[in-house]
Amino acid sequence: MRRTVLLAAMTLMGFMNIGMAQDISTDDAGSPWQFRLRGIVVTPDESADIEAIGGDASISTAVVPELDISYFFNENWSLELILATTKHDVEAVGTQVGDIDLGHVWLLPPTLTGQYHFTGGDFVPYLGAGLNLTLFYGVEEGPVADDVDYDTAIGYALQGGFDFMLTDKWFLNVDVKKLFLNTDATVNATTALGATVVADVDINPWIFGFGVGVKL
Repeated sequence: MRRTVLLAAMTLMGFMNIGMAQDISTDDAGSPWQFRLRGIVVTPDESADIEAIGGDASISTAVVPELDISYFFNENWSLELILATTKHDVEAVGTQVGDIDLGHVWLLPPTLTGQYHFTGGDFVPYLGAGLNLTLFYGVEEGPVADDVDYDTAIGYALQGGFDFMLTDKWFLNVDVKKLFLNTDATVNATTALGATVVADVDINPWIFGFGVGVKL
């Protein structure tokens, strides 16, 4: 995990240093701020190593709105902060005691990416990479567990997409992100199973988005 976070941090710092080193002014484009509102589909690519009882994890797909805020250092380089929260149903499947309903959990995963935009027309593709911090809250344990606890996770993100300009300010956006996200989940099931079970869970969601944006 430390190596993953270090790699992501170095990547993001590289984006920032290159962007700020460019001698391209944003004066002609007006304000450096840009906002997008997307509808996103969050599809976990999950797997788990569950102690004692074995099995795997199953995490539901979520569809939610997302807001992102971008700051452009110049016409090519920018930083984007991605804000959304999602609710997921969680289940341990194929364990020695069968499938276990672990209720649901809310994820708050603010993500900061550095982006390079390929300019030259109304069609503006971009690539990005950065850091993700995921907080888990609003846990509902389900009918079996007495308590479920998820550790805060830090990982990295890859991103690709494009803007299509409708006017000088307004545009459509299509975006795909891959988050590399791991957490340790502790399931207190002493009442039902007589044990506390720890699971190393990879969530690693794909995030598909479509929306509209504006340059201020």
